[in-house]
Amino acid sequence: MISRRHLLQAGWLPLAGCASRIAPAEGWHDVAIPGKRATHYSWERKADRVAIHARAESSASMWRRRVDVPADRLGAVGFSWWVDELIAGADVAHADRTDAPARVLFGFGGDHSRLSPRTRLMFELAQALTGEEPPFATLAYVWANEAPVGSVIHNPRTDRVRKIVADSGPQQLGRWRDHRRDLAADFLRAYGEPPGPLVSIAVMTDADNTSSSARAWYAPPTLG
Repeated sequence: MISRRHLLQAGWLPLAGCASRIAPAEGWHDVAIPGKRATHYSWERKADRVAIHARAESSASMWRRRVDVPADRLGAVGFSWWVDELIAGADVAHADRTDAPARVLFGFGGDHSRLSPRTRLMFELAQALTGEEPPFATLAYVWANEAPVGSVIHNPRTDRVRKIVADSGPQQLGRWRDHRRDLAADFLRAYGEPPGPLVSIAVMTDADNTSSSARAWYAPPTLG
């Protein structure tokens, strides 16, 4: 039987969404995860940049913006993050330790009839819990503790969430890290097929699995 706990571990509930706790700013809003303490997100300046500040205390939630970009108009994306410390014991490839100090997530639409019966059942349960259907596929860029930069990591609980390691280890801590990626090419590499339309962009700092704390700053991701 597919349980609520399984959905939480799979990472689908934060991708769908719940009621916002924090007043939206420039289209961004807080998305809670049922049964989880919320990470706190706020706008502030960090080293002369306007940034989203994320503070996680044994918590997990997402800061999200809805978009509508057709697949044939997908191009480069830019994102920047600042992390001061890694999360001890975290492992983005391990189901029970999959916390990350920084991640940027891109949600894509697609034909849900192509999904397996088990995955469709999980989507239906996630929608019942959150009021939203999860994206057809999600591509996440993450800061990992040890995984090699550029590696593609499948979520251990679902094949509808795949991660690309953009930074790894402590060498680049304590400063802005700027990234520019070809989103369609990265999706093709991660999933083996072209992406559908882009429907959401989110940032997420979580420390719930390791019962620890994490902080990060994000410059709002840009398209084009």
